[in-house]
Amino acid sequence: MKKILLSICLLTTIITTKAQETVYPAPAQQGNIALTHATIHIGNGTVLQDAMVVFANGKIMSVGPTEPIKDNAKIIDCSGKHIYPGLISAATNLGLNEIGAVRSTRDEYELGNINPSVRSVIAYNTDSKIINTVRNNGILLANVIPNGGIISGSSSVMQLDGWNWEDAVYKMDGGIHFRMPFLVRFSEDNDPMKDAMKNIDEVRTFFREAKAYFDEPKHEHTNLKFEAVKGLFDKTQTFFVHCELVKEMMIASEFAKEFGFRTVIVGGSDSWKIADYLKENNIAVIVDQMHTLPNMQDDDVDLPYKLPYLLQQAGVTYCISDQDEQSRYRNLPFNAGVAVGYGLTKEQALQAITLNAAKILGIDARTGSVETGKDANIVVSDGDILDMKTSNIIYAFIQGRQINLDDKQKQLYEKYKYKYSLK
Repeated sequence: MKKILLSICLLTTIITTKAQETVYPAPAQQGNIALTHATIHIGNGTVLQDAMVVFANGKIMSVGPTEPIKDNAKIIDCSGKHIYPGLISAATNLGLNEIGAVRSTRDEYELGNINPSVRSVIAYNTDSKIINTVRNNGILLANVIPNGGIISGSSSVMQLDGWNWEDAVYKMDGGIHFRMPFLVRFSEDNDPMKDAMKNIDEVRTFFREAKAYFDEPKHEHTNLKFEAVKGLFDKTQTFFVHCELVKEMMIASEFAKEFGFRTVIVGGSDSWKIADYLKENNIAVIVDQMHTLPNMQDDDVDLPYKLPYLLQQAGVTYCISDQDEQSRYRNLPFNAGVAVGYGLTKEQALQAITLNAAKILGIDARTGSVETGKDANIVVSDGDILDMKTSNIIYAFIQGRQINLDDKQKQLYEKYKYKYSLK
């Protein structure tokens, strides 16, 4: 009887342990790791068959045909599998917004209109339950952006495996976010244009004053708001303008010309109308909402789906993101897959969520493709990572560290599968 009770207690302990969250950051990479006999999608349009990638100390050492390993590397046979660069979500509030309906779990807004000194990086929550579910779709890096106001603050690129924000940060305060007022007159009785233009002039005045501030060799008092945008003037930061319409994007271009900002449009659903102009002025676009309706009634109903293809054809630098809070940002690869059905090749779509995103965020020297010398941010999938039906991430590495692909949803699945005796 005692043996039976002991067995029941042991089984209960195992089940309880399985149901608890035991996902924690991986330790630093130890020794060399070789992923062999795989189809490697470099991220720049190149695909290698029956190839291998070797990485050590978090860096990719070699990429090429599978051959015998001379050192004592840990070999992982990836026959029939696909290797991809870690996917990059270029615009998200991941780690800032846990449950939209619960105010205490949201830390993405600040009071006031002009808040350039707000920093998303210090509010980033590495214990978010959403992060692990996102990693399971191959997303290993995210540009975490603040919301609210006209100038929301600075965004930082985070790698999605850290104990705290200090060791999760990948690029600190890389961009300042300007949320362009919506320049649409709805009716004769409802004209928000006057207030919108007033807000835009307020932002323009702010940057003119900031420029004058930096032209002075010494300051009696430090202006924290001006100091926060210093990187825009020396081009160490990017000016992210959230807008959709042509007139809004043209105002963003005026800012870029007047102040010399490196500018990126976030949204840009009408960017196809001025694609040549954007290319000429070196303005990139982050396409952030594909599963939506077009702006105008006479636009093609599938315009949001084929926008990446139109930008690709025009030669505009662009990437695809996913700010849909309903999907909790995990549909990034499948958004790119939708674009394949509307003109892009699979490798172009992959590049739109890897290397292109890395270029726009200014981290392409370190990541975005499976190339020698870059960080070993790598995912291995059973099937096509852009296809919701076949994608199944079986391994993921961030800077060479093999991360745990368990998450709360998988644990609940196992829990209730056991409860109802499902196989």
